[in-house]
Amino acid sequence: MSAFFAERALLPNGWANNVRLEVSADGLLTHIQADASAEGAERLQGPLLPGMPNLHSHAFQRAMAGLAEVAGNPNDSFWTWRDLMYRLVGKISPDQLGIIARQLYIEMLKAGYTSVAEFHYVHHDTNGQPYADPAELSLRISQAASAAGIGLTLLPVLYSHSGFGGQAPNEGQRRFINSTENYLKLQSRLQPLLARQPAQQLGLCFHSLRAVTPQQISEVLDASDKQCPVHIHIAEQQKEVDDCLTWSGRRPLQWLYENTAVDQRWCLVHATHANAEEVSLMAQSRAIAGLCLTTEANLGDGIFPAVDFLAQGGRMGIGSDSHVSLSVVEELRWAEYGQRLRDQRRNRLYRNDQPMVGRTLYDAALDGGAQALGQPIGALEVGKRADWLVLDGSDPYLATAEGDGILNRWLFAGGDRQVRDVLVNGQWVVRDGRHAGEEESNRAFTQVLRDLLG
Repeated sequence: MSAFFAERALLPNGWANNVRLEVSADGLLTHIQADASAEGAERLQGPLLPGMPNLHSHAFQRAMAGLAEVAGNPNDSFWTWRDLMYRLVGKISPDQLGIIARQLYIEMLKAGYTSVAEFHYVHHDTNGQPYADPAELSLRISQAASAAGIGLTLLPVLYSHSGFGGQAPNEGQRRFINSTENYLKLQSRLQPLLARQPAQQLGLCFHSLRAVTPQQISEVLDASDKQCPVHIHIAEQQKEVDDCLTWSGRRPLQWLYENTAVDQRWCLVHATHANAEEVSLMAQSRAIAGLCLTTEANLGDGIFPAVDFLAQGGRMGIGSDSHVSLSVVEELRWAEYGQRLRDQRRNRLYRNDQPMVGRTLYDAALDGGAQALGQPIGALEVGKRADWLVLDGSDPYLATAEGDGILNRWLFAGGDRQVRDVLVNGQWVVRDGRHAGEEESNRAFTQVLRDLLG
């Protein structure tokens, strides 16, 4: 058992002072007491917060962050960005994927993310053929997460087609494609392996309604664990909505709710172009809206109607997706700022019982992220995993703030530099802003970039 002491900590019922926390050898919180003594405990050097889950990641895309910011095509969009992504993914080896993922996860930890849902769809070799072990690349992701020390929900993706109605895949998608049978075999191969890894688990994932058929969705859901998370990209671009209407006469979210029992297991990634009826369906189903604000802005996708969604009790979380940004602060800040720009008003995302926007955002992303990852995380609570971050108590903004003002100061006037220490599964992974493996990881990652982009 390890003991820690925080002068200020964000507990499920709000901020508490002089909090003692005890953590078991297997990384779970076993005792939390406010107004306690620090005797025999490690003193934390600033405000203590639950660690943030990152509910949507494509690890390999970190290698291309910043490469698509070149003008010239007046119709530049997600679809033109995707062409560059296909060219990059066609080159990456298993070793390179592992190095990219480890570097990414270290950077996430330093920003305050303590767990990640990896939406993993690169399955095959560069010729589109399965590896001797079809789980080769999935296992590289698991190994990278272990090496970095981040919690992982691995989401192997079923990706079979290039468009609605079962269209044949194109050449750029050759590394992604699986049949339903092979996908279920991959799940069976991975389940016992991840079960042996601390802070890791498996989930289900459909790339999108473009990439799978209705029959495939039904077959996978029927054959799988009825408790595990289910993720899908949906309604990210207007073109996707238009193409779905052409195929089915229904919008993507409308089709999904009419044909599938969507519930709290589901994470609907992006859902950018949800209309009023679909917003209500999402809120009522308790599914998570997986918002990836910096990626959606980078791709010009649009703005999710978050004000209406939260007003109806909707649940949301944040993801860094393509990793043009790796910042809890930036994702949450832009969740709010996007609504302000759209509505031309301030302070849009709040609860009637919680006027502090920073607290509303942080709580929502904690709860939604924990639900989307299907792990015992998202709160400093007995029985939950000891995943947390310590902000820099010597920072002038934070040292002079109280209660929820700490979150407002950090999220709207601060940044990643104020994340001092990070603990995952009861183990320190970042101390004083540094990760023990970052120097070696930086060197290896630099060489991978030279090899891929040279």
